[in-house]
Amino acid sequence: MNTFVVISGCSGGGKSTLLAEIARRGYPTVEEPGRRIVAEEMQAGGTALPWVDAAAFARRAIAMALADRVAAPATGSWVFFDRGLIDAASALEAMTGEPVFRPLADAHPYHARVFLTPPWPEIYATDAERRHGMEAAIAEYERLCRDYPALGYEVDILPKAGVAKRADYILARLALT
Repeated sequence: MNTFVVISGCSGGGKSTLLAEIARRGYPTVEEPGRRIVAEEMQAGGTALPWVDAAAFARRAIAMALADRVAAPATGSWVFFDRGLIDAASALEAMTGEPVFRPLADAHPYHARVFLTPPWPEIYATDAERRHGMEAAIAEYERLCRDYPALGYEVDILPKAGVAKRADYILARLALT
C-alpha cells in the first residue's frame, strides 16, 4: 500500500498549518515545493517565480517534488506531503500544454485518497510569497478537483474547521486513529 498522502487544494486554505499539526502528532511531513522555491529564488534573485516565469517555477516544483519522494522515509510509515508532483505537473501542463501530467503521475503515484482544502476566503491572505488573489486560487483548486479524479484518486474535501479537527479527520479517514 502506498503511504505517501497528498494534502493539496486551494492556496491559502490552511495546508501548511495542517501539515504542522500532523508533524506535531509524530508523522513525517514534506513541505510544499512552491514555498521553498519562492524563498530560494527570492534569496538568490532568481526568476523561477510564479509571477515572473511560471513555467520555470513549475519545472522546478516538479524536480523538487521528485526529489522529495526519493528523500521521504521508505519504511512504510505514513508520510504527508504539502502538495507535490501532481500539483506541479498539472500546473505546467495547464499553462504550456506540455504532456507531462499523466506520465509523471502514473510513474510516481501517491496514496489513493487525496485531501483537498477548499477555498476559504475568511482565512485567505496574500504575502510576499503568495501574491495571487483568491480568484486565481479558486481556479487552481477547480483544476485540481478535476485532475486528481481524472487520475483515479479519491478526493476528500476537508471540512472548514479548526486545525486539530482537520488533522483528526484525515487520520480517521486513513484509519490511523
